[in-house]
Amino acid sequence: MLLAFVGAWMTFDGTRAAIVGDYITPSRGEYAGKLGPWSHLVELIGIPARSTAMKTAFIVIGLAHLAAAALLVVNTFWAPEWFALAASLMGLWYLPFGTAADGIALGIVLLSSLRPW
Repeated sequence: MLLAFVGAWMTFDGTRAAIVGDYITPSRGEYAGKLGPWSHLVELIGIPARSTAMKTAFIVIGLAHLAAAALLVVNTFWAPEWFALAASLMGLWYLPFGTAADGIALGIVLLSSLRPW
């Protein structure tokens, strides 16, 4: 389930970054020590990618993804599709992995929520 994978990674990487001080980045090559394309996007709107606020956002958005995945699995009575939709929308900025995975999850949630008239 895409929501669970994105959520697990974001929760892990955000928590690790909050504890250790930085996200997991490549250790060698031309991208060594660099964050993904998402970092440029959040910095364009004024949020430093390595700030405590961004690390907290990673954790919160990751937990929202995990909660949405769990709600879809147990099929709770209060429209888990809407929570999954919200979680998917929250992760679209996470280029490139979150954008791809959340985009697919968003499409699946939207298609599965269509009911025959």
